[in-house]
Amino acid sequence: MPTFIIDVPVPSMGATVSELTVINLAVAPGAKVAKGQKLAALESDKSAFDFESPAEGTVLAIMAKNGAAITSGQPFLRMETSDQSLQHLAIATAKHDAEVAAHAASAASASSLVWTPRAIKMAQEAGLDHTTITGLEATGPGGRVSGDDVAKYLANRK
Repeated sequence: MPTFIIDVPVPSMGATVSELTVINLAVAPGAKVAKGQKLAALESDKSAFDFESPAEGTVLAIMAKNGAAITSGQPFLRMETSDQSLQHLAIATAKHDAEVAAHAASAASASSLVWTPRAIKMAQEAGLDHTTITGLEATGPGGRVSGDDVAKYLANRK
């Protein structure tokens, strides 16, 4: 059966939860996974749950890291599968490979800070991409970037 490449999106947790935190990645690129196999543990402000594979296949890339805040609907991982029920998630690989490479390069050049969902939202509302911000002091719990850190950063930019 022919295979194709899909981007598996972050699941939606309902109308009131748009951001989740990656607690623990359970797979790595190159891993063969079964449908229903745990990919990661995710946490919202209301609950924690296991994120499971929607199909059998091979993990090609993971677009989040432990501790990262992620938004519902954004690509979580890329996998190769033959499950035709997921054809709607198929990607045009040349375009998306370039986007993923660019994203990975910018993430690697930016600091390896862990951001709270509130801090990410504040950066986005200011028209900034939090993955490219450097020179920011993280004073939140566990060394995370807090909303207060972003407010201070924005005030110092003016």
